[in-house]
Amino acid sequence: MVSKKEKPSQPILLFDGVCNMCNSLVMFVIKHDKKAVFKFASLQSEVGQSILKNLDLPLNDFDSFYFIDGDNYYTKSSAGLKVLKNLGGAWKFFYPLIIVPKPLRDLIYGYIAKNRYKWFGKKDECMIPSPDMKKRFL
Repeated sequence: MVSKKEKPSQPILLFDGVCNMCNSLVMFVIKHDKKAVFKFASLQSEVGQSILKNLDLPLNDFDSFYFIDGDNYYTKSSAGLKVLKNLGGAWKFFYPLIIVPKPLRDLIYGYIAKNRYKWFGKKDECMIPSPDMKKRFL
């Protein structure tokens, strides 16, 4: 668990653990995160719920994706762009989209989030990482 006094030593991505699209995006980040910078937790997990509670964020809103870096956290489209920036390589060239006003970016994000189960499906339970990936999850 993460307390308010603890600052994560690595950026954390919180994601909807039952969403097929979200799980695919986590696998994408793991594949492209060559330096293993990111840690992961599903929003539904005990650790994810503890982090949300410590940040005074909603405990039952699984339509957002969170990027937590020290004392800072980002949601929705800002979180996604911060992840791409931190992945480096060609992915960082998407970061200038941050200049698009957040309400507009989040409108698009919200449309995708609202339809993600219909388009990509969902699991009955959160994914269980393979033994070699398990060390990347909180």
